[in-house]
Formats: sequence, C-alpha cells, structure tokens
Amino acid sequence: MTEASTTVAKKPTNWAHELWQLFLLVLAVLAVHSFIAKPFYIPSGSMLPTLFIGDRLIVSKFPYGYSYLSPSIEVLPPIQGRLLGSMPARGDIAIVKAPRDHVAWIKRVIGLPGDTVQMKDGALWLNGVPVQRERVADTEIAVSPNSDCLTIVDAQYRATSAAGTQVCRYPTWRETLPGGRSYLTLDVGEMPQDNTPPVIVPEGHVFLMGDNRDNSQDSRFDVSRDGLGMLPIENVVGRAEFITFSLDGSTDWNPMTWLGAVRTDRYLIGLNN
Repeated sequence: MTEASTTVAKKPTNWAHELWQLFLLVLAVLAVHSFIAKPFYIPSGSMLPTLFIGDRLIVSKFPYGYSYLSPSIEVLPPIQGRLLGSMPARGDIAIVKAPRDHVAWIKRVIGLPGDTVQMKDGALWLNGVPVQRERVADTEIAVSPNSDCLTIVDAQYRATSAAGTQVCRYPTWRETLPGGRSYLTLDVGEMPQDNTPPVIVPEGHVFLMGDNRDNSQDSRFDVSRDGLGMLPIENVVGRAEFITFSLDGSTDWNPMTWLGAVRTDRYLIGLNN
C-alpha cells in the first residue's frame, strides 16, 4: 500500500455553515450591546471632573428598560414609552440619544418629571431650593494630547504642578442633591447658562446637565440650539456603571506607546454610587 493511498481526504469547507456561525456570533454581540451592556468612550470634556476625555466605560442597558432607541443598530420606528421601564434616579450618569440626530451623549440626570430646575449665578436650584454646594480643592488634570486646558480659559487655568509637569487646574464645587447623591462640578467663569429661567420637567421627560457646567450642551439648551432640551425618557438608553481604563491620547499604531498612554490612577472606578 502506498503512502498516497493512506492519506485521508480533506473535508471541503462548508462555507454556508461558517457564514451562519459568523452571523450568529454577530447577532449575539449585538444582543448583548443592545440589551445588557456595552463599552462607551468619552470623547469630550463635558463631564469633567467626573469623566476624562479618553475614559472607557461600561454602560448597562437594562436599568431603565428598553425603548425603540435601545438597539445598537436603529431598526425600529419611533415608539412612545418603554418596555420594563423605570425612571432614572437624580444623580445617575446616563447615556442618552440626542433628539436631533440620535448621537450618543453622556450627562447627569438632574431633574425628574414635575421638578422645577433653574440656574442662578452658576448655582443649581431644584424645586425652588438651592442645591447644597461647597467649594473644594481645585481639580488638577495633567496636560496630555487629548486633555489640554479649556480653550476659553487656557491662560488663566494652565499651571505647573509640584512635580514640574503642565496641568490644568480648575475651580471645583461639590454638589449634593436631595437624597444625598454627591459629585464634583467645574465652574470656570461667568456664562449665559449660569442663569436660566425656572422650567418644569414634563411627564415622561428628564432634565440633564454636564458636570462641566460651563462647557456642556445639555438640557439648559433647546434642541434648536444643539442642546438636549427636555429629553423624552425614550432617549435614555443606559446607565454608566464604571470606568474600565483611561488613555491620555498619546497612543499611535506602535504598540510600544500603548502602555505609556494608560492613566494608571483611572481604572475600575465605580460611577453612580
């Protein structure tokens, strides 16, 4: 018997089966992203000092229920209401879809249906009462490729740290909502949005703000002004749970740069506590 005669014939690849397996894998990933949890990247400084540009988060999709905007790929027509829905809590950090273009934004829930929200001289008022606010130590953020000082205050807030590195040092306040939720906010100067008329949050809507009060398009701005306005609850799609890791923007295609770009003090940080 020759060597050739004992060779087992290779079974041909069943491409239909392989494509089906790939389709099921993609479907499973989309299902997890749409209904359980998904990663999220922070592209702007609107939530400083809580969230830095370059932070990577895990967002849970189920705490507030599901709407037509929940799927990662928009395949459903506009439908009012939510399935298994629940209202966010004041102070939650939520992922929302902007009304105009359905781009994902991240903001903090401030007002719930029936609440009256107003800003007076940079201070938040809720239901006619000023929210507890106290000045705390300045927030110091190292200057990096993705985190320079805010353009409007570069000269004023750029500084040198005790270690001799360039930093941005911002005035910071701790805000405590009714119920005890507490978080830090930035207030770097006088802005038009520091004073707003009182507004009542309608039923089925929420009022959201960025922690970086002078650099956030949020519910203080109408949709016609590229803001969120009073956001329908259908547009709230998830809750930010924790920071997995953070990069300072100094990476490139060279793997040798990846480790050095990691912010070693920003990983596995819980949010919405």
